[in-house]
Amino acid sequence: MSYPKKPIAAHFVLLCAVVFNAHSVQAETAPPEAVDYGRLIFMEENDKFAGLGDDRHYTQGIRAAYLSGSVTPDGFWDQPYGWLGDNLPVFEGSDRTRKYEWTVLGQSIFTPTNTLRVNPSPKDRPYAAWLYTGAGLLQETNHGAYHTLENAELLLGTVGPAALGGVTQNDFHQFIGVNSYLGWKNQLKNEPGLVASYERKWRFQQPLVGNLAIDAIPELGASVGNILTYGEAGGMVRFGQNLAADYGADRIRPSLSGTGWFDAKQLDGKPGWYVFLGTQGRVVGQNIFLDGNTFESSPGVDKKALVADFMGGASLFWSSSLRLDFTLTQRTKEFYGQQGHPDRFGGVNLAFQL
Repeated sequence: MSYPKKPIAAHFVLLCAVVFNAHSVQAETAPPEAVDYGRLIFMEENDKFAGLGDDRHYTQGIRAAYLSGSVTPDGFWDQPYGWLGDNLPVFEGSDRTRKYEWTVLGQSIFTPTNTLRVNPSPKDRPYAAWLYTGAGLLQETNHGAYHTLENAELLLGTVGPAALGGVTQNDFHQFIGVNSYLGWKNQLKNEPGLVASYERKWRFQQPLVGNLAIDAIPELGASVGNILTYGEAGGMVRFGQNLAADYGADRIRPSLSGTGWFDAKQLDGKPGWYVFLGTQGRVVGQNIFLDGNTFESSPGVDKKALVADFMGGASLFWSSSLRLDFTLTQRTKEFYGQQGHPDRFGGVNLAFQL
């Protein structure tokens, strides 16, 4: 499936609230002409982009997000960083830039391999959807020979019918003349959920000719919650120009990279582009989309504890005003008895400056 229909009015209200708050954040001390109103980010991940021609497993993900301008040092919006830094070994260093990233709204949809059955096989992954919102604290720190990016994020939402996965998928199928999937009647039950995550990335860059460069970005992180619990390690290699502006294409969790960080002050000339390859391995303790509901009996399968992603793609941006990313990801099998080829999906991101 592709682009689902969404409640436009609700999105508009949420987006206006986020942008209004962002204006307040930046207006604390900066003069009007210096205000950076941030960036809007729209993401779509879909197995159709991988050219496999099927709807199965992780079949659809969308996310609309907002990246703020730089946080005023020692201002009101800087306080959460200070509190976390005082109590945990995070957000340290003096040569730093801090930004917020708000996930205005996101939705991920999962289906079994055989979508023709009204009652899915108990050996196949269940129908499930995850509707969520949340916020993240981002800090880039200059260590001289390398830079780091820290991301502390909290996502809140729901799984089950309230996540509107069946409505989204079947309404779109009806629109394009494809049969509805009746198995959504047997999806996971309603359950509120959260995912708290922390990741740290290190960027080591080697200049080549002009503003062409190559860099390596290893990362470590962990997520905890009733939706997803896992530890992860991974890395990415990139080649192109103006690599210092970000840390790779934005992705929907769980994923390699996965932040909308962009710093226009690091651009050497307006245009930028790069190609990249990366991988991430995860040790999975909880995946509600495979395990089933936490407190109620529901469909579920026996998940694999070790899962890996392999990804590649390209990014192109025109100064700080517009950016386009394309990513192709192949994911190893996630549960025992999983049939067919490993999951593969593509992602397209569009970001622009306000």
